[in-house]
Amino acid sequence: MRRRPDPDELDRLDLLDPHLHATHDLTPIWRWLRANDPVHEHESFWSVTRHADVLRVVRAPATFTSLRGNMLRTLLRGHDPGAGRMLVVTDGPPHTRLRHLLTPGFGPRALGAVTDSIAVATRELLGTLVRRGGGDFVAEVAAQVPLRAICELLGVPEGDRQRVLRLTGEAMLGESPDSTTGTPLPARIAQSEILLYYTRLAAERRAAPGDDVISLLVGSDLTEEEVLLNCYNLIIGGDETARLAMAGGVLALATYGEQWERLRADPALIGPAAEEILRWTTPAAHVGRLATRDAELGGRRIAAGDVVALWTVSANRDETVFDEPDRFDVGRTPNRHLTFGHGPHFCLGAELARAELRALLAELRASVRAFEVTGPVTWLPSNFINGVAALPVALEPSNRP
Repeated sequence: MRRRPDPDELDRLDLLDPHLHATHDLTPIWRWLRANDPVHEHESFWSVTRHADVLRVVRAPATFTSLRGNMLRTLLRGHDPGAGRMLVVTDGPPHTRLRHLLTPGFGPRALGAVTDSIAVATRELLGTLVRRGGGDFVAEVAAQVPLRAICELLGVPEGDRQRVLRLTGEAMLGESPDSTTGTPLPARIAQSEILLYYTRLAAERRAAPGDDVISLLVGSDLTEEEVLLNCYNLIIGGDETARLAMAGGVLALATYGEQWERLRADPALIGPAAEEILRWTTPAAHVGRLATRDAELGGRRIAAGDVVALWTVSANRDETVFDEPDRFDVGRTPNRHLTFGHGPHFCLGAELARAELRALLAELRASVRAFEVTGPVTWLPSNFINGVAALPVALEPSNRP
C-alpha cells in the first residue's frame, strides 16, 4: 500500500525522485496544489496541475516548446538527443512532416488487421492465466498484448519481441538487472541496444520493404538517424501506455468490485470503461515543456528558459472538469481526460491503445467471473511513467458459454 502524504509535507517531497512515486500516492498533494497553488514553483522547475492550464500550455508550442525534451529528466539535463528529429520532441513544420509521414501507419487500414490479432492474443494470454487460476497479470498479459501489437505494426519478428520488451523497460526506468549477468544495466546502454537493433531491422527493410511502419519510414526522405529515433519512440510509446493502463485497469476493477459487476452486466460500458481506465491510470504522469519566452500562467510569471512540468496525473483528477474525480466510474461520460495529450502532440497511437483496452475488457467479461489481488502490488519507480509493475491476481472462470 502506497502512503498518502499530507499537503503540509509538500516542501519536503522531491517530485524528481522516481522512488517517491512508487512508494507514495500523491493524490492529496495534487488536490491541494490544484486548489491553492496550481502553478507551483520548485527550485528547478514549475509544476502545473490544473486541466485548463495544461491545455493552455500544450496548445502553445511556440511559447512552450518540446524541442528540448518532453520529460523532466531530459529538460533539466539541458537537452534531448532526439530533439528536432523524433516526433514527440519536435514542433512546427518538422513535427507536421513527421506526423504526416507516420499517420498512415496508425490509420484504420493499418490497424484493422492488428486489431484482430490483438483480440486473438488477449484471448490466448488471458485464457492461459484463467486456466492456471491466476498469476502476475502484468508480466503474463499486460506486458505481452501491447508489445505484440506495436511489434506487428513495426514488423519486429516474433523471436525478437521479448528482448525488445526488456530493453524498453530498462531504457525507461534507468537501471534494472541484466537478465544474463545480474548486474545493473544503465538506461543509456539499453537505449543504445534498441537503436542498434533497429539499425539492423531498417537495413533489412531497405533491402526488402514490407507493409509495416519501418518500411514506411525507410521509404521516405528521413535520414537514417531520424528513422532510428522514431522507431525507438514508437516502440516505447506504443507499449508503455497500453501496458500500464491494462494493469491499472484490472487493479481498479478488483478494488471497486461494484464497477466490475456493472461492466459484467452491460457490454455497452466497454467503451466508457476503457476511457475511464485511461483517465484513472494516466500512464504518462507528466509532460515537460521549456518556455521560449516570458509568459503568464495561472497568475504566475514564467520566464524564458524555465522548465514546466504538466502533471497530467493531476489534470485528470481536476474537480472543475470531472464530477467526483477520485471515484472510479466505468460509465463516466463525458470524459475529457488528457491521457493522450491534446493539440499538435495528441498521441498517434491513441486508437491502438483504445483497441487493446476494449479487447481486454471484452475478454474479461467473457471468461472471468471474479478476480482478486493475491499479493503485494508494486509500482514503477518513475516520475514520468505512472503505473503498476507487478499485479498478482487470482481469477475465477466465468460460467458463461
